[in-house]
Order: sequence, then C-alpha cells, then structure tokens
Amino acid sequence: METFQQLWGVVIVLGVLCGGLWLLKRKGWARTSFRRSDEDGGPRLEVVDRLPLTPQHSLHLIRLADRTLLIGLSPNGCNLLESTSSPVASLGGRDR
Repeated sequence: METFQQLWGVVIVLGVLCGGLWLLKRKGWARTSFRRSDEDGGPRLEVVDRLPLTPQHSLHLIRLADRTLLIGLSPNGCNLLESTSSPVASLGGRDR
C-alpha cells in the first residue's frame, strides 16, 4: 500500500511538471530545442562546402561558431587540415 502511494505521488509530480512545461511552451516562454545556436538564433555548426576528391576521400569546409575548419575525410579517419577564426572567404580564396 505504501509503495502505491509513493508511485502515485511520483506520477502526480511528473504530471504537474509536464503540464507546466506544456503551458510555458504554449505561451512562448520556454523552448525545448536541444540544439545549441548562436546568439542570433542561427546554427552553431554549418557545412559550408564539400569537395569529393575520390569516391572515398573528400574535403569538408565547416563553420563552427566563429571558427572555420577544413577537414579531410578518408577511410582511415578524418584530419583537421586548417583552422581559422576568420570568415570563410579567406580559406577558400573565392568569393560567393
């Protein structure tokens, strides 16, 4: 009997928490997105460009927050080839 009362109490507490979260989301006071974003709301991780070299080798230009990374992928793994804090245009050398 005591176990049933404890279980019932846990169910009530979880119900109140879920109801409160639903109400906050409905009013726009809470977000349940687990993806982190920049201060301006954009994504922190973005694939800028991909260059396939062979069927199993490629280069990826990735923007991570304020950094730009050039990564080489192969069947043996991935390697960080270049990392800068400057905009993407300085790495690629071409304007978009």
